[in-house]
Amino acid sequence: MTGRVRGAGLRQRHLAMIALGGAIGAGLFVGSGFGIAAAGPGILISYGLAGALTVLVMRMLGEMSAARPVTGSFAEHARVAFGPWAGLLAGWMYWALLVVSVAAEAVGAAHIVTGWVPAVPGWAWVAVFMSVFTVSNLAGVRNFGELEFWFAGLKLAAICGFLVLGAVVIAGLLPGHPSPGAAHLTGAGGFLPHGWYGVAVGMVAAVFAFGGLETVTIAAAECDDPVRAVRAGVRAVMWRVAVCYLGSMAVIVALVPWNDPAVADGPYAAVMARIGVPGTTDLMKAVVLVALLSAMNANIYGSSRMLYALVGRGDAPRALGRLRTGAGVQPAAAPSTGGPTAAAPSTAVPYAVVPPAAVPYAAVHASAAFGFVSVVLSLLWPRTVFPFLLNSIGAAILLVWALIAGSHLRLHGPSVRSVVALAGIGGVLLFMLGDAASRTQLLTTGAWAAALLCWALLRRLRTAPGTDPLPS
Repeated sequence: MTGRVRGAGLRQRHLAMIALGGAIGAGLFVGSGFGIAAAGPGILISYGLAGALTVLVMRMLGEMSAARPVTGSFAEHARVAFGPWAGLLAGWMYWALLVVSVAAEAVGAAHIVTGWVPAVPGWAWVAVFMSVFTVSNLAGVRNFGELEFWFAGLKLAAICGFLVLGAVVIAGLLPGHPSPGAAHLTGAGGFLPHGWYGVAVGMVAAVFAFGGLETVTIAAAECDDPVRAVRAGVRAVMWRVAVCYLGSMAVIVALVPWNDPAVADGPYAAVMARIGVPGTTDLMKAVVLVALLSAMNANIYGSSRMLYALVGRGDAPRALGRLRTGAGVQPAAAPSTGGPTAAAPSTAVPYAVVPPAAVPYAAVHASAAFGFVSVVLSLLWPRTVFPFLLNSIGAAILLVWALIAGSHLRLHGPSVRSVVALAGIGGVLLFMLGDAASRTQLLTTGAWAAALLCWALLRRLRTAPGTDPLPS
């Protein structure tokens, strides 16, 4: 394996926080309001099912990444399992998911700050945020990891405080706030006001919210001990996210009527307003702001590493693989013409891991630039172009999860985890196809995937028969 400089990479404590940074963002603090409006208190079932599916996928991804810790993570596993087309599809779909998410988070963060400082236009705040986190990601992976550790740690502490305060109010221990009991869980239409259809809609929203956890296996490749880091990181992330997501949903639906209009706008702020503790509404907005900024930081990191891995397999322009090290700018190496099999993870592969103390600066700039362009599109065409971008990645995480489960089944043989996960993913996709509100997302993502597959086919046709430019 390529030699490592111990102490140059991420530490174990950084790893779980990076994944939390990417996963706990707009999907939880903003998007969960839509899920609650659709499912009512049944959102607990929605998040429970989505969480169980996430655990299955992350367990399989963790097992494969521990055997083969590379920067491309699941994109590389898919390439080994199915061929170059699968790696191209998984890598570009996930990159698109992350950079469009960066744009959505930047817009949300700017909206919060503009409410406090209306004299400064939103686009100016977006420019500030994007610049700060681009610099953060160019400063070296250890510096990035340290910043994200404290960012995500603050966010986690705030959510824990929210859960504790919510539990105190639910128990009737806060003076002047009698316990609501089960009134909000059974009133206004009951626990399932829109039936199982509402639960299914809520699950679609929950699946999108869980997206981003996969970054833990991308970041593990830059740890001093990647095999140990990915195993511990996946375990830590799963239970922390389960507590944050399910615990938060339980507090929200117990304290606020699910059909309160304020819940759809911001469920956490709605809870704080209902409790009525002075200053807590603005405090919650500050927490949401930190969460969005943390997610931006983590998603720029994850997208840049995935883009770097795509360059290494010839699936992205070679110029995007340039590195900056202590010795200066390094030119991009030629794409890999060979690679290890899943059974031989110790063989070095160009681009398999970002070298110690190096930064893929070209990939960072490209990912941040696309995120900023997406923000500009949201400002110029908020009802046409930007919604199209959001729809185009609406089902991307499900496609990535399907490739992860399929890769595990192919590389490790059939298992209960892979079969159940594929069945669950298939069920969600079928529901989206049949649901008018979700169908557009699925079809738009399908069109994007079809375009990528056509690109992969054209590249394959240009290759001499019987050869594979990127053999497993």
